[in-house]
Amino acid sequence: MKAAVFHKPGEITYDTMPDPRIELATDVILKVTSTAICGSDLHILSGAVPQKEPMIMGHEFMGIVEEVGAEVKNLKKGDRVVVPFPIACGQCFFCRHQASPACENSNYKHYGPDGDLADQKGAALFGYTDLYGGYSGGQAEYVRVPYADISPRVVPDNMTDEQVLFLTDIFPTGWSAIDWAQLKGGEVVAIFGSGPVGLMAQKAAWINGASRVIAIDPLNYRLEKAKAVNKVDTLNPNEVDVVEAIREMTGGRGADVCVDAVGFEPERSFLEKVKATVHMEVGSMKVLDMAFRAVRRMGTVSIMGVYGSPYDNFPLFRLFDKGITLKMGQAPVLNHIDKLIELVKEEKVVLDDIITHSLPLSQVAHGYDIFNNKEEDCVKVVLKPGS
Repeated sequence: MKAAVFHKPGEITYDTMPDPRIELATDVILKVTSTAICGSDLHILSGAVPQKEPMIMGHEFMGIVEEVGAEVKNLKKGDRVVVPFPIACGQCFFCRHQASPACENSNYKHYGPDGDLADQKGAALFGYTDLYGGYSGGQAEYVRVPYADISPRVVPDNMTDEQVLFLTDIFPTGWSAIDWAQLKGGEVVAIFGSGPVGLMAQKAAWINGASRVIAIDPLNYRLEKAKAVNKVDTLNPNEVDVVEAIREMTGGRGADVCVDAVGFEPERSFLEKVKATVHMEVGSMKVLDMAFRAVRRMGTVSIMGVYGSPYDNFPLFRLFDKGITLKMGQAPVLNHIDKLIELVKEEKVVLDDIITHSLPLSQVAHGYDIFNNKEEDCVKVVLKPGS
């Protein structure tokens, strides 16, 4: 089969790879019909999340069940499914307590309670390095899906792939950021980053009762997309003091909820990069610090952007003084996906309006290039195997 293969930082190519096979009786083999490039994939491309061996990329994918393991009960050949990005066994302590991103069994080689930089991670993720299980991803013509009775969800045949593909990751991730804040109705929500997850968090904020949604991003084309698809207010940190602007919008208090949908690789100046090198930090927490300043006292900050190292001068004093509630981590997709499928079916939310590029899988290197370098006004790339 053909697949998108990471070889080393900066190099992802379209290669011929062995077809996946059933390894355990609880597996299925999926023929992938659509897959997408995620912002988290760029952390692997840059080398910030390390991977030594070649690896098939991709954790946002869907397709048709091609082969079924002997013990699979909920799926049959021909079923059309979306597959959540965390791999969950469904039986361990964490899976039974609605905490599937902490599954104890899927990432058996590198699982542990410590959450270290180079070991003791949580659940396995598709196509996301050996540290997260070493499972081949879905930017391929075929993919093996373990624990197939637990996570995959059958989707209606009368809906396009594009309408439901983002139920795999970015919509549940954006939804989780808002769900963690437990909106009561009428809140002001400020979302840092108008990439795919930020756009989905904006949609989730409106659905959950926000009175005002503010999108923050240094790229005007992404802010234009946010205004067009989500009818939000926008702020560009290169043009205004974002923290002061948010306070002005909220009677001086700050936003009720701030969402960090950027993570540790924001745009940075040369001096900021030097500081990170001196302090042996990977990337920067500048966006997170801005969120801590912009949120009101006793407000909530949700972190959906990835962070991968310690940070010098972490502003614990500010969190304490303001009484900030902090929630973060991999999205518990299984807690929300059934409800979110219904929202899409009932046309209460549109997900495919963020797609800017649909490419054959054979053009995966180009897709990564324009997404990573923010060229061609790229917001979200969908890849089509077999085309």
